[in-house]
Amino acid sequence: MTVLKVNKRLLGVWVVLASLTLGYLAIDHADSLKPSALVTSSVIVIALIKVRIIFREFMEVRLAPALLCRLTDTWVILIGASLLGTYFAGMTSR
Repeated sequence: MTVLKVNKRLLGVWVVLASLTLGYLAIDHADSLKPSALVTSSVIVIALIKVRIIFREFMEVRLAPALLCRLTDTWVILIGASLLGTYFAGMTSR
């Protein structure tokens, strides 16, 4: 009988990612929530958190040199600022 060895760190990361996905689904399917800046911003932030976790844990940036860690964090921040900035700029132009 083969025993499956489980990497507890990756299991924990997977649980966090799944929880974030379920949180997004709860926001998406909440009948009381109408599309709003808060909902949209929350979904974008959840996505950015998931991207950073995936960079660090599954692309193994966590073990990379500090420069690569900073570059990936900067990329996440720039993408987040671009997405949120574009969204809010679009809201004001209506």
